[in-house]
Amino acid sequence: MTVAISRQAPSACPACVAAPSAEAIAARAEALKDTRIALSLPTIHCSACISAVESALNAYPGVKDARVNLTLKRANVDAEISVDPADLVGLLEGIGYEAHELDVATIQSTATDRAGRDLLMRLAVAGFASMNVMLLSVSVWAGAADATRDMFHWISAAITLPAIGFSGQPFFRNAWKALSAGRLNMDVPITLAILLAVVMSVWETALSGHHAYFDAALTLTFFLLAGRYLDHRTRAVARSAAEELAALEVPRAIRLTDGTEQTVAAADLRIGDMVLVRPGSRCPVDGEIVTGTSELDRSLLTGETVPVAAAPGQAISAGEVNLTGPLTIRATAVGQDTSLHRMADLVAIAESGRSRYTSLADRAAKLYAPGVHILSALSFVGWFIYSQDLRTSLNIAAAVLIITCPCALGLAVPAVTTAASGRLFRKGMLIKHETALERLATVDTVVFDKTGTLTEGTPVLSNLGDHSTADLEIALALAEGSSHPLSRAITTAARAAGIKPAQITDITELPGQGTEATWRGQTVRLGRNDWIGAAAGDVTSAWLRVGTNAPVQFRFADDLRAGAAETITALKAAGKRVILLSGDSETPVADLARRLGIDEFQANCLPQTKLATIESLSASGAHVLMVGDGLNDTAALAAADVSISPATALDAARVASDIVLLGRDLSPVADSLVTARKATSRIKENFRIATAYNVIAVPLAIIGLATPLIAALAMSSSSIIVSLNALRLR
Repeated sequence: MTVAISRQAPSACPACVAAPSAEAIAARAEALKDTRIALSLPTIHCSACISAVESALNAYPGVKDARVNLTLKRANVDAEISVDPADLVGLLEGIGYEAHELDVATIQSTATDRAGRDLLMRLAVAGFASMNVMLLSVSVWAGAADATRDMFHWISAAITLPAIGFSGQPFFRNAWKALSAGRLNMDVPITLAILLAVVMSVWETALSGHHAYFDAALTLTFFLLAGRYLDHRTRAVARSAAEELAALEVPRAIRLTDGTEQTVAAADLRIGDMVLVRPGSRCPVDGEIVTGTSELDRSLLTGETVPVAAAPGQAISAGEVNLTGPLTIRATAVGQDTSLHRMADLVAIAESGRSRYTSLADRAAKLYAPGVHILSALSFVGWFIYSQDLRTSLNIAAAVLIITCPCALGLAVPAVTTAASGRLFRKGMLIKHETALERLATVDTVVFDKTGTLTEGTPVLSNLGDHSTADLEIALALAEGSSHPLSRAITTAARAAGIKPAQITDITELPGQGTEATWRGQTVRLGRNDWIGAAAGDVTSAWLRVGTNAPVQFRFADDLRAGAAETITALKAAGKRVILLSGDSETPVADLARRLGIDEFQANCLPQTKLATIESLSASGAHVLMVGDGLNDTAALAAADVSISPATALDAARVASDIVLLGRDLSPVADSLVTARKATSRIKENFRIATAYNVIAVPLAIIGLATPLIAALAMSSSSIIVSLNALRLR
């Protein structure tokens, strides 16, 4: 992948943004000359390989500096913008090294996985050390005494201290940061418990005591790291779908300037630029196809598995894959303004959102931290007064610190929310608002708009077979002379049926009326009923008149959106009340309601009618989900408890909605209600698990029935159970 590094610092001054300084212009000029290319080198294995690769790359024209990282098996190349990564790949293959240009997803996933690898390495060290110390402890428990026992304790100390120092760093660092900021977090009691166990063990060993807790300290660290690593993996797995969006962003593009191809950083493209997208490449911008025909793969963006035909005049979004032919695109949105980048931002907002349950868990955790320390201190004081045994009192205090750590409580909500958001994203639903999932779980009434929501919003000729071939040939010839949606529907249907257009002359289009021409000396017309001289109908129609013959009616229907019937069936089966509100006339609305099995519908709805209906339903105690796409749906979308808009909706509707349906298939709507209910159920289950754990475990620790080791096992087990419960959503 190629990463273009901008050397211009961001400015907070709007005037500076509008009129860059001389320094900014100079920096931009420098950035245009310099880019960074990352190459994967899977076959390198020694210093000789490094030398050969670096020498070849540095000798290539335009390369300023090349460095090879043997550990990552990667070459980072600083080069002029004119250097094509494909040329560098060919250069290295020519000297016998396999090479691949890295993409954004590879480098980002490497950065993301680094934290996971770090945790895993510390977990392995703690596990290996704890097993060895456990073997030494078995010897002590088996009866080793005096000098032998002391020797085993000192060997255990020699293993434990460096292992704890390395493996416990994530807890120590977080605890120090919290204390430095004058606050407490869950790592503070963990750190205190680990240090307390180690200090007690060293003290006992120095005094030739019978008991040491090096094994407990290491095992505690091991299980704490195991819980934290599992949490990390849970979040990483749930986020992986959202990270696919970042993988679709293209770092480089081919800009056409007066017919000349120039490879530039995608960040340097501007609105209006002409961009060449070759077959097999992703589109770097939102734009309009100017020349070329091809097919587009939108599967990762919308979930549509069937390629979509692409032709001049058609819109294309950043991240879509051009499959078969070269396309020239006129950029209409670039950089952070592309629909792909905005979707990525929405995913980030959804993942970091705070629901009512999140706030509840956070408040509980904040009260928990000081409560843990107070409870541990009281336990120590109480036991010391009761037993006069410092070792026993410290043991119990450490056990209380460990067993009451609110890890499970802290994981209860985010683990579930992240997993649920990831599941819905894979099914083609993008959650925009942080509380949408919570509100979606309470929905009992679903209100649908008709055109563009339950239907495709494009007319389809429904009575092609009722007409003679001659009439169809004339209608096709007239329809091809118009851009009206009904004319396009006739053209599509007739061409698909193999109809050829009749030979007509003097074709003229009258705006608002239809098209007129001459055929074999007769005037032929295709258009509105009143212009043709036909009676008004109760369905969407166009009329054809040939000379003085009787008018012929072409009737149109609006195709159902994919998954519409299945969605309505699933919602009704789940006991949801389904209502159809449409601005269309009575007949088509009633016909659609009949086709889908919707019992409640209302036609001729104005925007205020839809809003009033939603408000009335809410006032009666209903929890309403509104699904709509038009400007007239905006107020209703905002008034509903939760709202969904298709990605094809108008901007105003998408802004007003809480969730965006990325694909054309409507079936994820019903599944989203199921997922939301399951997520809420999992959150409540996690709260119950965390509460039950503390109700049982804390008293046991206080009365001395839980050693620090048992406390570590119990606390880590509760965290693992909570994380696994969240993963059930996948």
